[in-house]
Amino acid sequence: MELNLKNPLIIFDIEATGIDVAKDRIVEISIIKRYPNGDEDVKTRRINPTIPIPPEVTAIHGITDTDVVDCPTFKEIAKSLATFIEGCDIVGYNSIKFDVPMLAEEFLRAGIDIDLRKRKLIDVQNIFHKMEQRTLIAAYKFYCGKDLTNAHSAEADTRATFEVLQAQLDRYPELENDMAFLSEFSTRTRNVDYAGRIVFNDKDEPIFNFGKHKGRGVVDVLTSESSYYSWMMNGDFTLDTKRVLTEIRLKMMSEGLGK
Repeated sequence: MELNLKNPLIIFDIEATGIDVAKDRIVEISIIKRYPNGDEDVKTRRINPTIPIPPEVTAIHGITDTDVVDCPTFKEIAKSLATFIEGCDIVGYNSIKFDVPMLAEEFLRAGIDIDLRKRKLIDVQNIFHKMEQRTLIAAYKFYCGKDLTNAHSAEADTRATFEVLQAQLDRYPELENDMAFLSEFSTRTRNVDYAGRIVFNDKDEPIFNFGKHKGRGVVDVLTSESSYYSWMMNGDFTLDTKRVLTEIRLKMMSEGLGK
């Protein structure tokens, strides 16, 4: 089924030095940009992560330090990339949990404040897991009847993700061909930060989603245990998580709720 688009749509996948959004870096990104009129642009770039790629990670995606030594850093392509994806809704596989947070973190490191939360985020994996409970390779075989060759190549995974989304729309009549619907359907939690350390509860209040204060309101915790803010700011959390926490704290101070 052809997608019903109101805005341009990007389908993207990244390969990285690891899965720690706070520490690891992108080594390859591939983006398919689909326009409402059906036109398509494809961009795939290798990126010098400026840190070593662990051998065990190279064994998965096949990209070595030598492969990227002469490639641009993310900071060098950040402005053009931000322009390319401006105003687009976003599709990926496991993207809400990993790819989007990693991309947002790289933009922040590069000094570019781009708010991907304003976009409609569609996670094909979450749709798949709600419907069938499998992996991308299995999803591609199940929905498209094809074997996914070159798995863990960013462009191959990106193309497979796009085809799976189209096939999901063909297979499930209950899935509306609408990016807002798919975004809501494929979102498991309502994240305040990309990493999902802080989420909204059913009263639209930010609560912690990890650790000893999981389930407690952020305002409540920062009011009763002000040192928790400093602990998080000095901890191994993403720049985005720290920024969101700071915004909540500043709002509290303006309302006379914190120090």
